[in-house]
Amino acid sequence: MTDLGPVSWPPAPIRTERLVLRESEAQDRPAFIELFALPEVRTYLGGPRPRDELERVVPAVPGRRPGLFVIDLDGAMIGTITLDRRDAERPGHLRPDAGEAELGYMFLPKAWGRGYAAEACAAALDWFANALPGEPVVLCTQTANDRSIRLAAKLGFTEVERFEEYDAEQWFGVWSSVVPPG
Repeated sequence: MTDLGPVSWPPAPIRTERLVLRESEAQDRPAFIELFALPEVRTYLGGPRPRDELERVVPAVPGRRPGLFVIDLDGAMIGTITLDRRDAERPGHLRPDAGEAELGYMFLPKAWGRGYAAEACAAALDWFANALPGEPVVLCTQTANDRSIRLAAKLGFTEVERFEEYDAEQWFGVWSSVVPPG
């Protein structure tokens, strides 16, 4: 998220039962390249990028920007979580001025199926709810991405709409830390 408003970045590392959400470091570069080069990771994200291109363009300390958390398991990066402002030009918004916070995540296949994504995303959403109380978070994924839709539901996202983008049907949901009265 290039604009976190009044939130200072980076926050102190966030620790969960098994993981640490932290700022990226130079040691993470090979894992960043893997995330963007692996076809199975990029299936619903526009496809893989050529590894040789990534070797040339990925900086020494990749992903060091506001809104990007590295997910660390036992000292090694297994994925990333991003909280970025959703581009006003894209379909799917909650408010007319757009710019909602959008949750994104990518994990290396070796980390799939172990609950790490749910654990890490829940921690990032908790951090966000404390940093920007009451602000909703949106999530968009292809309807073909069953795993991502199941994760969204587990995290408490509710479907708002579906639409076509990138030649595929998209699922668009919202999460809020505000508990409705009643």
